Amino acid sequence: MPGREDLPSTLRRSPDKAQRTWEKTHDSAVETYGEGERSHRTAFAAVKHQFEKVGDHWEPKGRKGPSDSQAAGGGPERRAPTAGGVDANASKGHLMSVARRLDVPGRSSMTKPELVRAIEKANDRATRKARGD
Repeated sequence: MPGREDLPSTLRRSPDKAQRTWEKTHDSAVETYGEGERSHRTAFAAVKHQFEKVGDHWEPKGRKGPSDSQAAGGGPERRAPTAGGVDANASKGHLMSVARRLDVPGRSSMTKPELVRAIEKANDRATRKARGD
């Protein structure tokens, strides 16, 4: 199965359900669009509907649905910035909880958009560390 071979490292450290979601969506997208970036974007979009990135892996979200404004609008012609797997549509309380788990400094005085950016940066650091970069 091609999806298993292309599985990103963050998903390899994630629950089986997240891996299966990525693999099935990726393989279907390859049949439709061919191998490449579009198939990977499509697979990640499916994962982001049910999971959020926390540190160097993906965890189930409390609710299914789009995780940021790009995912809510969708479509290849609309390119808005994404939140990099952070569930930007989650409550501020949830984001504070994630920031606490990731030991984000200064989190108690941050606004919701600042928390999203700080969590995204903490996730990137954790992923780089897990990969040995």
